[in-house]
Amino acid sequence: MSQSRDGSFLYLLKRVELAARRRLDEVLEASGVTAVQYAALTSLERQTDMTAAALARHSFVTAQTTAQLVRGLEERGLIARHPDPNSRRQVLLALTPAGRRLLDELRGPVDGIERRMTSGLRPEELEQLRAYLESFRAAVE
Repeated sequence: MSQSRDGSFLYLLKRVELAARRRLDEVLEASGVTAVQYAALTSLERQTDMTAAALARHSFVTAQTTAQLVRGLEERGLIARHPDPNSRRQVLLALTPAGRRLLDELRGPVDGIERRMTSGLRPEELEQLRAYLESFRAAVE
């Protein structure tokens, strides 16, 4: 792929990611959660009762980082551990009511970042962009 005047496509994707992350950090700052913690909470919202390993995969962190992540969220009462009914050795993680309330409070401001980022697109363009991004992800995984 040829490079444009502003750099490679990968460079542009990274710049978008960093700009979005800055805005996300601004929104999350008052809540006291980090972007990584927010990703973990939203992962548990989408799929309840996850193992720590599954949470690591869904939150884009290493298994080592997950232990600290889980401990911090648990100490704040945002997630809880409970035994897996299908395995005596497995422990599952789930959102607590406090975790759900926090996500509800953050939903509007976080959605506002996405609305701002995509405000120049018509609905059909946004759907096409989503399809392209999924295609890119699948191609490199």
